[in-house]
Amino acid sequence: MGDTVSSPRTARLVTDTLAPANLVMAILLIIGWHSTSNLTGLGWGVLAALFCGGIPFTVILVGVRAGWWTDKHVKVRSQRPAVFLATALSVLVAIVLLVLCDAPREVLALVVAMLFGLLSVMLVNHWWKVSVHTAVASGVATILALSYGPELLLLYAAVAVIGWSRVALRDHTIAQTIVGAAVGGLVAAVVFTLLR
Repeated sequence: MGDTVSSPRTARLVTDTLAPANLVMAILLIIGWHSTSNLTGLGWGVLAALFCGGIPFTVILVGVRAGWWTDKHVKVRSQRPAVFLATALSVLVAIVLLVLCDAPREVLALVVAMLFGLLSVMLVNHWWKVSVHTAVASGVATILALSYGPELLLLYAAVAVIGWSRVALRDHTIAQTIVGAAVGGLVAAVVFTLLR
């Protein structure tokens, strides 16, 4: 059991499965549905997921293939600003579309919270390589707890597992994963609560 838990293979599986783009798209679908409890809400979630997760991840994959970035997790801090900027622009397009099309307030609040979270991580990244994985995971856990009840704060156990995976793969230090989780959770809580 100890070998399985500490293996790089397990850490890679956690890192890839619970990657930011996957979590972003999942939370948008969940909150989209929650906003109206029908397919219309899910449709808003799909639209937001396309611009907040799908397009940014595609940009990353194209950049990796072109040799602009080392890998799909953009490990090198100096390569991250371009990815952050492209993602922020795509999220801004989502916000404009959601406002113009009168999307449910909860979906719009989540996307704005994502933009503020991204900008916060960008700011920290300017000086220090903070974990985007734990920032996004913490934001997702916070939003789910705010939307469905405090018992979902138990999802922070998954945030800890994601943090472990990032440290085990030597992509981040423990401090970088903790700061990422703190920034992601705090920004999500403040912005989502104020706007929903």
